[in-house]
Amino acid sequence: MNNLMPHPDQPERNVLASLSLPGRAGKPSVDDIYPRIFDAILEQRIAPASRFTEESLGDVFGVSRSIIRRVLARLSHQQVVILRPNHRPQVAAPDLEQTRQILHARRLAEQTLVRLACKAPQPKDLQRLRDLIERERQCLDRGERGPAIRLSGEFHLQLATMAGNAPLAQFLGNLVPLTSLALARHEIKSRRHCAWQEHLAIVDAMERGSVDQALQLMSEHLDHLEQKLLMAAGTGTSK
Repeated sequence: MNNLMPHPDQPERNVLASLSLPGRAGKPSVDDIYPRIFDAILEQRIAPASRFTEESLGDVFGVSRSIIRRVLARLSHQQVVILRPNHRPQVAAPDLEQTRQILHARRLAEQTLVRLACKAPQPKDLQRLRDLIERERQCLDRGERGPAIRLSGEFHLQLATMAGNAPLAQFLGNLVPLTSLALARHEIKSRRHCAWQEHLAIVDAMERGSVDQALQLMSEHLDHLEQKLLMAAGTGTSK
């Protein structure tokens, strides 16, 4: 588990500085701060020895501890951060069996969600998916791996929203962030991530009304993800 507590070393201060929102007018909101902290976790800038408190994070963003608590509660709800009474927050570290179960549950959920989303996709919803794909691609071009992984997950969550089944979308919302965390820990950093191309192919199939092809493409996409993560987690390598 990775801890978030204060640490006096210079590298820790550099991590805190990198989380800030320079040049922003006014107080940042929970929605502003959440991706900054999540990206730092995904990029492993918040490393196993990194330690922060609500107070230190509040100082970085210039907000109250109550705002930081809401951010951490959101990450806790997604099971990315573990919160326990009288303990400092910890970053979750899914093991091989947890990763296997998460991916199996995602496969069951997403096949149904894709089928539902394909019934009558609205142009504005398809454009939201394309916008996420483009932002993911741009992040990869800039070498911003953490934000790219987060945006890749948001693609799946947006698709779930399109399906119009709130309980199923909420269920997926508890699985995707953990998958992102596992991906960040194990994926080869030098390898170009191919998720955005696979996402784009799925949207193209949905736009054509090709339900069977969209389902097949999603299945293949999840196959690739599972092979990559389970192989890496099983061998202990960053593959």
